[in-house]
Amino acid sequence: MTLLRALLSLSLRSLWARRLTVALAALSIALSAALLLTVERMRDAARASFASAISDTHLVIGARTSPTQLVLYAVFRLGDATNNMTWRSYQDIAAHPDVDWIVPISLGDSHRGYRVVGTDLGFFEHVKYRRGRSLAFAAGAPFDDLFHAVIGAEVADTLNYKVGDEIIVAHGVGAAGFSLHDDKPFTVSGVLERTGTPIDDAVHVSLEAIEAIHIDWRQGAPIPGLSISAEQVRQMRLEPQAVTAAMVRMNSTLDILSMQRKVNEYREEPLTAALPGLALQQLWQIIGVAETALAAISALVVLAALIGMATMLLASLNERRREMAILRSVGARPGTVFGLLTLEAGLIAGLGAALGLLLHLVLVAAAGPWIDHAYGVDLSLAPLQLEAGLWLGAVALLGAVIGLAPALQAYRLSLTDGIGLRL
Repeated sequence: MTLLRALLSLSLRSLWARRLTVALAALSIALSAALLLTVERMRDAARASFASAISDTHLVIGARTSPTQLVLYAVFRLGDATNNMTWRSYQDIAAHPDVDWIVPISLGDSHRGYRVVGTDLGFFEHVKYRRGRSLAFAAGAPFDDLFHAVIGAEVADTLNYKVGDEIIVAHGVGAAGFSLHDDKPFTVSGVLERTGTPIDDAVHVSLEAIEAIHIDWRQGAPIPGLSISAEQVRQMRLEPQAVTAAMVRMNSTLDILSMQRKVNEYREEPLTAALPGLALQQLWQIIGVAETALAAISALVVLAALIGMATMLLASLNERRREMAILRSVGARPGTVFGLLTLEAGLIAGLGAALGLLLHLVLVAAAGPWIDHAYGVDLSLAPLQLEAGLWLGAVALLGAVIGLAPALQAYRLSLTDGIGLRL
């Protein structure tokens, strides 16, 4: 214990005497450790945001397909449905006594590359994200007219739209769309606050509006010689024929699996009921390779900083041979010199890890609100996770291990020099 205390005192004095180079080495480790911790925090936040793209929804129902594919196009608006679900089937499921609420989703049109989502007012009331957050309006209100549209935050920011602006919906999906429904323009009635989900990238209209713009269309093209104006459409009784998917919440979680089985065995038409949480977990496993690669790169940056520290210690050995000779002359053994260099490496790495944690916390506190607003990723300050603590401990331990190389070299020099070096 006395020897350890003496070594610690010697190490601290030696490090203080070389404080400039030590500070640079510690800063290098601190920056790399902060990068590692921030990447880990971003990974956790991105995973949480991905999983919370849809919240409080028990089932996603659509035409027969794989559950993952169903969640991809119904929630993330990626890809297209192989088929639609009839309106009759939708109403049948909605009327089930175990269903708390159901929200329809109709896809197939776009506006300047952004998806147009046909739905009803229940979408703004029931659909939630990020552990139960409700949708909120940054401006305006939900649609209350046949040709009103509610746009997501990304659509509003990118296209510089505001309440009262006119937009034209295009048939089909793409940057330009296939054909424009320019005879029936929409007016922006509301702009949603940013959520960090696909809702930000969508234009929301009523199911009746989807029927209205296609009233004089057949098989994806206008009917030759037939043109029904917007005013004429307003006088018609519009009812959907089909929807792409539906989001469902049950009265009790005990009813989820039984309803899923009923839907999957539905006799009127082939349907699929997907559990969003399970499908999202499978999706994350697919895309998780990229985050693993990013974490590996961060770890390599830390390793490079630690190797730089070891290089600094090795480069200083020749300058410190006099110091080692003095220690040997007063009775220090070669093992003591070895322990002194190893302890110094561990202290530098530990200091760098501690500074890295501090830099990480400052970065998250400063940039977290902006990242949340701009990208919808919740990067707020949180208690240090066990994994992050293990990473910091690993940095300090690895620093001591890498410090074995200069310590071993110092050990050999002390054996060679002994006290024969001229003082």
